[in-house]
Amino acid sequence: MAEGEFVSVLGPSGCGKSTLLYIVGGFVAPSTGSVTVSGQPVTGPGPDRGPVFQEFALFPWKTVLGNVMYGLKQQGVAKAEAQARVRELLAMVHLVRLRELLSQGALRRHEAAGRDRAHPRLRAEHPADGRTIRRARRPHAHAACRTSCSAIWERDRKTVLFVTHSVEEAVFLSDRVVVITRSPGRLKEIIPIELARPRDRATLLLDRRYQDYVVGIERLMDEPGEEEPAEDGG
Repeated sequence: MAEGEFVSVLGPSGCGKSTLLYIVGGFVAPSTGSVTVSGQPVTGPGPDRGPVFQEFALFPWKTVLGNVMYGLKQQGVAKAEAQARVRELLAMVHLVRLRELLSQGALRRHEAAGRDRAHPRLRAEHPADGRTIRRARRPHAHAACRTSCSAIWERDRKTVLFVTHSVEEAVFLSDRVVVITRSPGRLKEIIPIELARPRDRATLLLDRRYQDYVVGIERLMDEPGEEEPAEDGG
């Protein structure tokens, strides 16, 4: 991945997407191969990589403000400066009024905001499955989070490795999309997404190139891999 690039990883459940994030984060050692960041081998967790997983990784006794400030305080940033930077981030995700509270609805958004600033080089993210949001009849909330994520990336241009189950989300957000086969996971294809930025979802839905990317990747994911031969019609 180039510095400042947004890369999404797609693949069926159990193919190794989360394991890849654990390896990049330094929580799991690879059985073969290696991971380097700016030429330096990854041997464990570090402040240059900020993992955001499906499960909340928050201090339940801290407020929204306190949780987001944690990474900055660990880096030795002065309290006044940390508070100012955190308030700016919370404003970006519309959570300023909740800074002294802990709200279940706000947890994912403020964790993402804090990790994005506290770990300045690489962000590796595995967000909540979009299917969960659709089951809750909140597709507009998912689209809003997607738009916020894109806007924050446009502003800061951090390097992002993003795991998702949504082809549409991957195409909307990414510079490249990596497709992995079923377990045991193998690299199936890497697709460059050559769409102009900044991106607007309403406009892209009418863009034939966007539609072709989504349909093409959906078909690619439906194709059987070498380890899963297609069934005959008998």
